[in-house]
Amino acid sequence: MLFILFVVIGLVAWALHLMQEAVQRREFSLMLAGFLVSAAAAAMMSVYFLMSHYVLYMSEMAEHLSSYTQPEYSEWIDLTNTLAEKHL
Repeated sequence: MLFILFVVIGLVAWALHLMQEAVQRREFSLMLAGFLVSAAAAAMMSVYFLMSHYVLYMSEMAEHLSSYTQPEYSEWIDLTNTLAEKHL
């Protein structure tokens, strides 16, 4: 989490620098580059939050399914535990 936060802060700082240079030099290409860098930072944070919520949801589902002891759920529990171990 900390590494991703530092990368995003670096990307935002770089985007602001590019946009400041664009205003000083009156160049549209630098402004576009700054926008694209800031969009990449926003996308990176969005993907991080979506994946963290997904992993949390899957681990909760695995815990919920492990409480069942009926035979028809045993294959589903094994599959869920295998998938959870691979992604964690």
